Amino acid sequence: MPYPTIAVIREGKVPPDSRVPLTPEQVAELKSRGIDIVVQPSEGRVFKDSEYADLGVPIVEDINDRELLLGVKEVPIDQLIPGKTYCFFAHVAKEQPYNQKLMRALLDKGIRMIDYEYLTDDRGRRLIAFGYWAGMVGAHNAIWTYGNRTGAFFLPRLKDLFDYEAAKEAYAKLELPPIRVVLTGTGRVGKGAAQVLTDIGFEKVTPEDYLDGKGKSVFTQLKVKDYAALPNGEDFTKQEFYADGEAFISKFAPFAAMSDVFVNGIFWDGKAPAFFTKEEMKGDDFRIKVIGDVTCDIAPAASVPSTLYASTIAEPVFGYDPQTGKATDAYRDDCIDVMSIDNLPSELPRDASAAFGATFIKKILPEFEKDQSDILDRASITVGGELGPKYGYLESYSKGGE
Repeated sequence: MPYPTIAVIREGKVPPDSRVPLTPEQVAELKSRGIDIVVQPSEGRVFKDSEYADLGVPIVEDINDRELLLGVKEVPIDQLIPGKTYCFFAHVAKEQPYNQKLMRALLDKGIRMIDYEYLTDDRGRRLIAFGYWAGMVGAHNAIWTYGNRTGAFFLPRLKDLFDYEAAKEAYAKLELPPIRVVLTGTGRVGKGAAQVLTDIGFEKVTPEDYLDGKGKSVFTQLKVKDYAALPNGEDFTKQEFYADGEAFISKFAPFAAMSDVFVNGIFWDGKAPAFFTKEEMKGDDFRIKVIGDVTCDIAPAASVPSTLYASTIAEPVFGYDPQTGKATDAYRDDCIDVMSIDNLPSELPRDASAAFGATFIKKILPEFEKDQSDILDRASITVGGELGPKYGYLESYSKGGE
C-alpha cells in the first residue's frame, strides 16, 4: 500500500516543545522520494518555518486532508482531528491521572493513537526514543549545577548553545577541579550521560577503583549488580532483578559516601529499592551534594527520595533540606541540589530532533507502507474508538475510573 499523506503538526502543549519529529532536511528528503508531506506553521520550533520552506516543503495551516499526523508531546484535546492517525508521546498507557481526559478524547474521536514509547521490536525493545539525549543533557546539567554551587568553574547551559558541537568547544576550555561522579544506568540514558561526562573531561574508572578513591576528576558507571543485592547475598541475573525488584535491597551507600555528584539514569519500575532513604540522606557519610535525576520519578514513588517535583528548563535546580525533607532555595551549604527536569532533550532540540527523525525514517516509517504491521499494532493505544489489542487494561481508566 502507498504511504499515507503526512503532516508535521504544530506543538500545542503549553509551554510548547521546541523539538520536532522530522527536521527540514528529513522532510525534504521524504518529499524527494515522492511522499506527500507538509508542515504546519509554528513559532515555537527550534527549526523556523523558513528552514522548511527554503527546502521546498509546503507550510500548510489546514491539515484536515492529512492521514498521518506527527508530533512530539501530547496534543491538546480541542486540537485533535477526529478519525486521524497520530504519533506522539501520549503518556496515557500507565494510567497517568493528568491525561485521563486525553485518553477519553482519543476514543471519542475515533483516533488511532500510535505512541512512540511503545514502538518495539518482537523482543520488546524500544525502537525510537529521546533517552540518549536526556542522559546527555542531564549529565551536563548536573555538572553545571555543581559549578554554580561551588563557583569552581563555569559552564553555559545547553539551551543557550546552537548545538552539541558548541558545547564541546566549551568543554575543551574547562579545567576541572577534583570531582567524583557516580552514574547509574547503562541503557540509552546512561550511554548519553557517560558520553557527556567523557567529553567534559572526566576519566571513567571501575566501581572498584572509584571506591578506592583513585583518580582526580572521575566518574563510574554502575550496573544493577553494583547498586542492588539480594538480602542473603546470593548471586542473581539482571533478568531476575527486573522480574522481582521487591526482593532486593540497595547497596549504594558506599558510593554515596564517595561522590560529589549523582546522575541517575536507570529505568525504575516502582518495585526495585530506592538507592537510599531520606533518613540516610541526613547522615554524615552521605557526601553527595548534587543529584541529576534524569529518571525523574516523583517521590515518594521514586528511586531518589529527594525528587519532590520535576524542575523546569527555566528553573532547573531546587534545594533539598535533608533535615526537614522539604524543598528550599538552591545552592545552600546545608542542602543538596536537585536537578529533575522532565523534558531534558528540549535543551538540545536540534541534535535530538535530527537523531529521532533519522530513526523514525529508518525503522518506523516503512511500517506504514505495509498492509499490516505488528510494530504499529503493538503501539496503537486506541484504534477507531476502541482500545488497542494490548491496552484493554486501560478500560476503567478510559472511562474516568467508573
